[in-house]
Amino acid sequence: MSTHIGTLRAPAGANKRSKRIGQGMGSGHGKTATRGSKGQRSRAGMRIRPGFEGGQMPLHRRLPKRGFTNIFRKHFAIVNLKDLEDFKPEEKITPELLIARGLVKKLGDGLKILGDGELKVALQISAHGFSKSALEKIQKAGGKAEVIA
Repeated sequence: MSTHIGTLRAPAGANKRSKRIGQGMGSGHGKTATRGSKGQRSRAGMRIRPGFEGGQMPLHRRLPKRGFTNIFRKHFAIVNLKDLEDFKPEEKITPELLIARGLVKKLGDGLKILGDGELKVALQISAHGFSKSALEKIQKAGGKAEVIA
């Protein structure tokens, strides 16, 4: 058997005909057109929004509201000391440098250095905030921590 583009066929069951409804009683899908009898779901333009419970008070309205969002919260970009181990000794680290190196994507309200990991080289780090443990480890390694206002 030769196969060329003119003899190609879809595999069996790949092309399924769409169900033609409402095309008369002989089709098997006439009269109510597979919608059942009466009621909201049988009507034209039927669309029930998600969460609608037939007029009953929906679950998302029956449950109490809890908590709040603090609109004054500061969102800092966070960098741990273990992420700064690859920098050269005495290198000045700024938020702009960390963005350029891909360690920080968005600054938000500033950069905060946290103390996870060990620092073996003396670095000059400029950031908007430092944790206590980060400050201690930077000074212990012989580096400097400068707070940007």
